[in-house]
Amino acid sequence: MEYSIGDFSKLTGLGIHTLRYYEHEGLIAPERNASNRRCYSDKDLTWIEFIKRLKDTRMPIKEIRHYAELRAAGDPTLSERMEMLVQHRQALNEQIAQLQEHKTKLDEKIEFYRKEIERVNNTNL
Repeated sequence: MEYSIGDFSKLTGLGIHTLRYYEHEGLIAPERNASNRRCYSDKDLTWIEFIKRLKDTRMPIKEIRHYAELRAAGDPTLSERMEMLVQHRQALNEQIAQLQEHKTKLDEKIEFYRKEIERVNNTNL
């Protein structure tokens, strides 16, 4: 299926200016129709969803651009792309571990306050 930039914007939840920016940055390369208008496909939709996931997991645009360049270069870059994702996953695992540690400390502080409030309420009886 083919989508205009407006339809594609609605499908992806990305603004038209963002889509143009992604194209300018080399992240996406939509086809052009006979009128030289951008035509997006289901393949572009799958790719943009992956870009959004990389962004959501805090991969820098510079790295996403490099990944997009490797992707455009085809099969000879499969190993390099996989390695990029392995490294990104490792960074993500480290972030998750750090967030878990922060959550544990917050849980401990909340429990402290819960006990203190209970203690204060019991001594005021």
